[in-house]
Amino acid sequence: MEKIKLSALDLATVCKGQNAQQAIARSVEAAQYIEKLEYQRIWFAEHHNMEHIASSATAVLIGHVAGKTNHIRIGSGGIMLPNHSPLVVAEQFGTLETLYPGRIDLGLGRAPGTDQVTAMALRRNNLNTAFYFKDDVQALQQYFENDDPSEKVRAFPGEGLDVPIYILGSSTDSAHLAAELGLPYAFAAHFAPAMLAQASEIYRREFKPSIHLQEPYFIACVNIIGAETTEEADFLSTSLFNMFAGIITNHRRPLSPPTEQPIYHGIPEIERAVHSMTACTFTGDKETLKQDIYDFVSRYQINEIMTTNYIYDDQKRLESFRIIKEALI
Repeated sequence: MEKIKLSALDLATVCKGQNAQQAIARSVEAAQYIEKLEYQRIWFAEHHNMEHIASSATAVLIGHVAGKTNHIRIGSGGIMLPNHSPLVVAEQFGTLETLYPGRIDLGLGRAPGTDQVTAMALRRNNLNTAFYFKDDVQALQQYFENDDPSEKVRAFPGEGLDVPIYILGSSTDSAHLAAELGLPYAFAAHFAPAMLAQASEIYRREFKPSIHLQEPYFIACVNIIGAETTEEADFLSTSLFNMFAGIITNHRRPLSPPTEQPIYHGIPEIERAVHSMTACTFTGDKETLKQDIYDFVSRYQINEIMTTNYIYDDQKRLESFRIIKEALI
């Protein structure tokens, strides 16, 4: 079996009894640990108006974590581009690339990363910006690639810097766009797995080589809980499932300790909804993960697995990163 590339997605999730400062410190600890394990990258996701997620100022968090690590790539998974001016994003990530050369990734999404009321607060009178996602991506590329000194608006720092752009998505729309622009594509199977198969097929079928990428490059983000035994992994995974139940019922909670059984056990509607959202979740010991993940990679022609890690216990969380890495060596 060909070795699969491995990376991580982090939201600086706040644990029960802790605060945002501790959540960010936990993200730094994870980045430093997986750097030693030789993970490819760690990305941070932009979310807003969520009490238990501390990654809203994503570019700031990326800079902080990059400053606490040495060589692992740090990036956004993603920046929700319709919330921002392409010029501002080019300047922010140009600054990050200037500070940490060769280490910064820019993943872009079109969703607001929040509810509609908060999206209005972010975008003010520009609620239709998502319809111009392609235009904004291309404008951002132009800021990085511009070599015309007569252009009236230019990005400094940013111009001339190699900041790799990735298109993110949870449906087929972004698969079409990533293929058209010849960019790498990352699919959010960790919470929206329903269209994974269609998106993978569309992206590879329609891909057009570009100056950025000659062949398709497909990243699948999934939930993985690794432990010394499958029984322990199943127990630890209840923190993840309980968190998703809170999202579904709009009773959001901090990441909490595992429970003997999910808190929604016996409520069929919630059980079905959680199962649907977390269909791309892998739990188990090293051998179980190895078989299940490689089958998954083969089925969807995946180039890189990006794992979330919603484990409450700090040490068990780090051990899971190690077990996942050992499973995929």
